[in-house]
Amino acid sequence: MRTAPPLLTKRLLLRSLMFEDVEDIQRLAGEYDVAATLCYMPHPYEDGMAEEWIRACSEKFEKDKALNFAITRRPDRNFIGAIELRLDREIENGELGFWIGKPYWGCGYCTEAAKAVVAYSFKVLKLDRICAYHFEKNLASGRVLQKIGMRYEGRLEKFVQKRNQCEDSTGYGMRKADYDLQDPISV
Repeated sequence: MRTAPPLLTKRLLLRSLMFEDVEDIQRLAGEYDVAATLCYMPHPYEDGMAEEWIRACSEKFEKDKALNFAITRRPDRNFIGAIELRLDREIENGELGFWIGKPYWGCGYCTEAAKAVVAYSFKVLKLDRICAYHFEKNLASGRVLQKIGMRYEGRLEKFVQKRNQCEDSTGYGMRKADYDLQDPISV
């Protein structure tokens, strides 16, 4: 099985998901507050769902449709969340998605992981554009996207359905040309 390349940041190691992550995934993704922020995260998060998700991520990677990384802290290698880059190679685009376990909220881990994936997207994968969406009420995800240099692109009314309710979403984007102009210290 092919795996995504590991990405290192100051505090994190981003690596391929492994079946050893199942218990942590189920525990962290099983929190209602985490699931409530994500389009496709079920709640309750039942036995077997983590294994199924890891298999699906591996299949998408094999088909060059997505890169999925476990977000782990470097010192202890603890799994704290995940980040995905869905790929459309035909038009050189990627869509970023991420989640962090609730005990790790507010520590800057998501921003750090997102910066690494964006850099990899533009420098190694040679993508031209990256976008991301978040539920309008999930302001923390919007702040992550702003911190990594993405620009607000608009509000999408009733964009996705979550728990039998249509949710408004907010879209952000970044072109490689914009990324190249950013101050590497501030991003």
